[in-house]
Amino acid sequence: MSDRRTFLKKVAATISLVGLSSYSLKAQKSMKPLSNILIHHVYFWLKNPEDSKTREQFEKALKKLVTIDEIKNFHLGVPASTEERDVVDHSYSYSLMVIFNSKKDQDIYQKHPIHLDFVKHNEQLWENVKVFDSVDMKP
Repeated sequence: MSDRRTFLKKVAATISLVGLSSYSLKAQKSMKPLSNILIHHVYFWLKNPEDSKTREQFEKALKKLVTIDEIKNFHLGVPASTEERDVVDHSYSYSLMVIFNSKKDQDIYQKHPIHLDFVKHNEQLWENVKVFDSVDMKP
């Protein structure tokens, strides 16, 4: 339980730092908050992250996964080469951030044949997966 709390603290701190690092006075004037959406962020730890065939298969599968119509926007990522600090977790292999217009769209995505196929044909590649879903804070 302590490891999970530590991990969640690290992820929260990382997300906060990423958001703050791109914040400037010029950007502040043009930035608009993302609202009325659901963000689905998934971190994958592959069993064999150094294996090129595994990475090729997984990357191809991720690119197919994000073709689901209910996805408003997405980001596919790998750990950034940012500073090593206690609050930064570079241990994952891939991240997937998907934005939906609503929980209803996310529910459709979860049962979509492409998503089910993604899990069925790729779950043997990962040793761990963490999912973080978020919606707007209440005022």
